[in-house]
Amino acid sequence: MPSCRTGNDAFAGTVAAGVNYEPINPAVVSEVVNILYIHGMGGGGDSRIPSILKERIGAALPESFPAEEVNVVVRTYDFEPETGHMQIMAWVEELRPALVIGESLGSLQALRIRGVPRLFVSPSLNAPIYLGYLSFLTLVPGVTWLLDWIYRPRPGDRQPLHFTFRNLYPYIAHRKAALSGQRLSVAGRSVAGRVGDTCRQSGSVPESACDYCFAFFGEHDHYRRSGVVSIRTWKRHFGEGTWTTYPGTHFMEEEYVMSMLVPEIVSVLLAVLRKDRPVF
Repeated sequence: MPSCRTGNDAFAGTVAAGVNYEPINPAVVSEVVNILYIHGMGGGGDSRIPSILKERIGAALPESFPAEEVNVVVRTYDFEPETGHMQIMAWVEELRPALVIGESLGSLQALRIRGVPRLFVSPSLNAPIYLGYLSFLTLVPGVTWLLDWIYRPRPGDRQPLHFTFRNLYPYIAHRKAALSGQRLSVAGRSVAGRVGDTCRQSGSVPESACDYCFAFFGEHDHYRRSGVVSIRTWKRHFGEGTWTTYPGTHFMEEEYVMSMLVPEIVSVLLAVLRKDRPVF
């Protein structure tokens, strides 16, 4: 697996392949800084964690924070991964986020966004393997109806789930695209250090793919038993020093959102906005 940089040049280049932007002086950062939150399977615009962040992130910002407002944006995207990816990349183009957060299955969509620092909550890197091979079972009459009923989302602004071969089989290629060229070499323990350090560069990996990543895993996450969520898989692709655990479940509880996720968000935003680098 090739290695790339996680340092100062992590914020240079493009938001996504083929999407260019003009460098912006941090001294003239917009009054509003956007965070794009990518929900998990069956989540949506009213998902719990981004709702907590919307309500409470402002109070966690220091007085010296170099922007007037942090806007947490979460939108419901399509369950079919390529359709969802196109929707999300249009939002990236629109919002030019300073930070992307991916939750559970949505982490794969977050990984496909390059050139922006990313945080992850309970990243389900192996779920697409299960979904991809489960797709063949949906060819059996009645299986799609049964899965749709079992995994029906809660009422509200939630992602519609339809377990058809057309929707599930593309998850295999989706995972491959998300993890391609993602091996990181991280030095230092502080956020500023991890964002600012340089690491080895490979000619086969574009600079825009060299992004800061950090993940949170629940110690009592029941999906870790099946391997859908796997710290071992994460370490294989991203190495040591890129993850931590919290004493909770797959669905990060509010106390850990506030005590662990929010401080990391603030630290990353400060590192981004105070660097002499483009701001998305």
